[in-house]
Amino acid sequence: MRGFWLLLVLVAAATAERVFTGDQVIRVNVESEEQIQLLQALETQQEWELDFWLHPVSTELPVDIRVPRGSLSSVMEYLSANNILYSVVINNLQELLDEEKAEMVVNQMKERSTRSFNFGAYHPLETLYSWMDTLVAEHPNLVTKQEIGRSYENRPMYVLKFSTGGNKRPAIWIDTGIHSREWVSQATGVWTAKKIATDYGNDESLTSLLNTMDIYMLIVANPDGYAYTHTSDRMWRKTRSKISGSVCRGVDPNRNWDAGFGGPGASTNPCSDSYHGPSAHSEIEVKNVVDLIKSHGNFKSFISVHAYSQLLMYPYGYTCKSVYNQAELDSVGRAAAQKLTSLYGTKYKVGSICNIIYQASGGSIDWSYNLGIRYSFAFELRDTGRYGFILPASQIIPTASETWLGLKHIMEYVRDHPY
Repeated sequence: MRGFWLLLVLVAAATAERVFTGDQVIRVNVESEEQIQLLQALETQQEWELDFWLHPVSTELPVDIRVPRGSLSSVMEYLSANNILYSVVINNLQELLDEEKAEMVVNQMKERSTRSFNFGAYHPLETLYSWMDTLVAEHPNLVTKQEIGRSYENRPMYVLKFSTGGNKRPAIWIDTGIHSREWVSQATGVWTAKKIATDYGNDESLTSLLNTMDIYMLIVANPDGYAYTHTSDRMWRKTRSKISGSVCRGVDPNRNWDAGFGGPGASTNPCSDSYHGPSAHSEIEVKNVVDLIKSHGNFKSFISVHAYSQLLMYPYGYTCKSVYNQAELDSVGRAAAQKLTSLYGTKYKVGSICNIIYQASGGSIDWSYNLGIRYSFAFELRDTGRYGFILPASQIIPTASETWLGLKHIMEYVRDHPY
């Protein structure tokens, strides 16, 4: 086993993979508006290279921060000087990443020997794309794989279309993995695609839905970023585009949509994880989706799946004003969350983005809603912070299974409430 760990270290070194040895993730349970302002000041301070996993916006929500080893003493002094209490959630991030990588290596060896796909494991991009071909081959009368464009680094972006026939029928959109480091999102997308394909013809309600509507699934909405998390930086969130005039790369693809673009909750700093980009839809990954949705013209629901925090949200994010059918969206969301909770007891908060997390401009479901897609929702999957973006693979199938119950409720409601 010691030799195996050494091998992982050598592989990481050979690929110049970023390491996080000694980095800690700390949690602050904010107690006052003054503390929020102090933490917001800390967030804008670039010298310590802090990575805010959950942002300082409210006394009702915790703040999770990845603190590099070299900045730990400075950050602790800052918090202590301002009487801000904190706890250590992850003591050494690299240990979790090493365990995750080791598990992936073992899984890949098992899959090669058994020629099977493990839905309870994390996979690199190429494996996901290959698996899509397998799904299409197994269900040729239901599933097609369509390239909707290329990424900045010229990777194909594939949508799985579930359809029983017809042209531009009413449709439901589901995307996962828009933020590349949120691996349980992409993994949930894969499990969900398999579930849809295998339940058609066996589940009466899903069969009824697919007999009248199509489902489009973009499982890897940010392929360049996702590939980068597997080869170079597990904590990478953004796209990989080059930014004119900056040494930093990438745009937050969920701040790049033409919905309050450039407003609160999006950064003008290209080095920020929430950088909104030079203009709305500047990211080809976003534009590819925009073009497909607009050219289709008959999407009735737009659902985007993220992680983490266990939230089910609807518009708006760029403003705190209510949408015209807020009562309906809230009712649908709460019913979906109850269905989700019924499986394992996992609790979800439901509400508008602005009201239950923070104001965030340029988000995808705000854009889809403004386009006229009435049933626009976003999920934030497990967990609530114990592992954050490093959710163990053992939780993939439980997460996907419970999420399916919520997704299915939303889709059934959309089917039964045409507009």
